[in-house]
Parts: sequence; structure tokens; C-alpha cells
Amino acid sequence: MELLTSLVIVSVAALIHASFQLSISMLTLLSSHTIGSKRSHSHLLRLTNAFVAGVGVMTILLVSFTALVASNVFGTKIPSLAWVVLCGLLFGLGVSVWLFYYRKQGGTSLWVPRDVAKYLHDRTKATKNSGEAFGLGLSSVVAELLFVLAPVAVGAFALVSVPPLWQLVGIALYGLISLLPLLVVNGLIGSGRKLSQIQKWREDNKLFLQFIAGTGLFILGFYLYVAEVLAPVVSASAGSAL
Repeated sequence: MELLTSLVIVSVAALIHASFQLSISMLTLLSSHTIGSKRSHSHLLRLTNAFVAGVGVMTILLVSFTALVASNVFGTKIPSLAWVVLCGLLFGLGVSVWLFYYRKQGGTSLWVPRDVAKYLHDRTKATKNSGEAFGLGLSSVVAELLFVLAPVAVGAFALVSVPPLWQLVGIALYGLISLLPLLVVNGLIGSGRKLSQIQKWREDNKLFLQFIAGTGLFILGFYLYVAEVLAPVVSASAGSAL
């Protein structure tokens, strides 16, 4: 896989990651509780910035760890069978996002089991300082691991064949792109935008975001299957025919 192709795949995987909404839901919930408790705007910013930092750190750690495991198991060349498994996971998750990501009710309630949702809600409500907010950001990524693991694995697989310096660049690129929506929402909250306006936009556009995420998983899975599974087989067959 060429360097430019690898970075493009990393970017697309990160964009799909960015379309998932659990961290944004928790950020708006954290902001709502903080504003409701009459805390200062500077305190609100400390909490939200720490939360975003926690999400970014956990995302980068996930990509780095997955790339390390992949390189130790497969070396610098991911075998076709591993790509087949990953493409199957992308297709399955695409269907799951289309059908189950948002609950069939009003608002922006997500697929998260109610016990987990209650735990996250209580943790968010109890968050009072930056350290707790940072830990909450870490846990928000772990809570959505079922969905983000596939794009994370794609990014990691795409990076194992590039030089070490570019691996670091790719990991940083994945982290930055995956954080973009969270950074935008955090910026809006910091600038004084009403949470009700942010929440209304999310509710009005949730079906579009759901469609984009599911379709993106399908397109990425199809491309990787063609490029990493079918193309080598076709090349090998053509070579043997000559």
C-alpha cells in the first residue's frame, strides 16, 4: 500500500469515527449539568476541554495499540485473510448503524444499553473537576468501542506498512480528524452558544449522520476488499498466466 493511499484510508476511517455521537452526547450532557449547577463559564471550559483531551488521548492510544499488535502479529504486510475479516466487520457494522445506532424514539438517544447509559449519565452528573472530566472522556471512547473498533483497525492496518515517522503522522491525523466534530461543539459551547440550539441541530440531522456513517463503512469495506483482497489475486493470476 502506497504512502498517500495509506493516509487517505486513515483519513476516511477517522471521518467515519468522527460521525459517531456518544462522546458528543456526553459533552453536551456534561455542559448541561455544569451550567445547571450555576458554575462559572471558565469552570465549564476547563471541564469540556479536559473531556475533549480525554477522548483524543484514548483514541490515539487505541490506534497506536492496534497498530502495534498488528505489526507484531503480521509484520509490515497485512494478509488477505485479515483484510477479509475486517471488511466483513465493516459491512456488518454498516448494517448495524443503519438499523440500531439511534433508538426509534424522539431525541438523540443512542444504542447504548440502558444500564450503561445510566452509569454514564451518573458519572457525567458527578463530574466536578478536570481530572474527572478527562477520565470521562476516556470512558466515552471505551463505551463506544463496539462501533469505533472497526475504523480504528482500518487506520492501524493502513499504517503498519509505512515508515515509522509517517506512522506517527498517520496516528496524529486520525486523532485530529476523529475529534473535529467534538472540537466544533466544544468551540460552540465555549463561545456561549445555547445547548438547546446544538441539540436541535443534532436531532434534526441525526438520520443524515446515521446514513453517512453506515454508508461510509460500506464504501470503505468495499474499497478495501477490492484493493487488498481481489486485486492481489487478480495480479497473481495474471502473472501465472504469463
